[in-house]
Order: sequence, then structure tokens, then C-alpha cells
Amino acid sequence: MKRKVNAIWKGNGADGNGTLTAQSGAFNNMPYSFKTRFENDNGSLGTNPEELIAAALAGCFNMKLSFVLNDAGFNPEELNTEALLTFEDGKVISIELDLKAKVLGIKDEKFIELAEDAKNNCPISGVLKCEIILNASLV
Repeated sequence: MKRKVNAIWKGNGADGNGTLTAQSGAFNNMPYSFKTRFENDNGSLGTNPEELIAAALAGCFNMKLSFVLNDAGFNPEELNTEALLTFEDGKVISIELDLKAKVLGIKDEKFIELAEDAKNNCPISGVLKCEIILNASLV
């Protein structure tokens, strides 16, 4: 599989702005800028690269965990993962995954073991250099 994303940037770093477009159409001309990255806590002005990385990790982790659970004989009803990315001094320090899962018939210990396996082996976590923290619980 190959996926293409187009990023366009116009202007200088502080006052410029850009757009991101995905081949899939999931986002098209999505705005990003210094303001959307550092001065827009609620995200109403657009996205930023860190938000997209957090989303990619959370989505990849959920999909990988679903397969890991299936391989162990379990079928998840729902995997709900929030990803909190921490960006300090110009670099991504960590991403904390907060997973709430509905999986019938699994014991807590086995669930945590399988969730850790998925965290450590999903394709996106393999390319990240930051610490990935997992808080997982069954609901």
C-alpha cells in the first residue's frame, strides 16, 4: 500500500499558512498554520502535524488490538482510545493512550498483556521515537 498526502505552505513560519489534502479524501485542503499549531487549544482553526500523529497512532493501535484480540479468541465490542500528545521544546515527548474497551470473556491480566502487545507492535508506534504510555481498562 502507498498513500499520498499533499502539504502546501505559503509564507513565513509565524505568519504563513498551509493546507493538507489526503489521497483518500478524508481531508481536503485542511488548514494548518503556526496559530493552529501553537495558539489554538480548541482546534477550531484547523489541525497540526501533532494532532494527525496522535490520531494515526490511536487508530492504528485500535485496529492492531482488534486483530491481536481476534487471534487470542476474543471479539471486541468497542475499543475507545484517546491519545494525548505532549509537545515540548520543539519535539514530541510522549503520547499517552487511554483505552476503554468492551471485550466479553477476557480477564484483566490477559487484556492488559494483549493491549501492550498491540501498542508495541502497531505499524505507527514502530516509527515513533517518543515514549508511548498505555492506560487500558475494561468497561
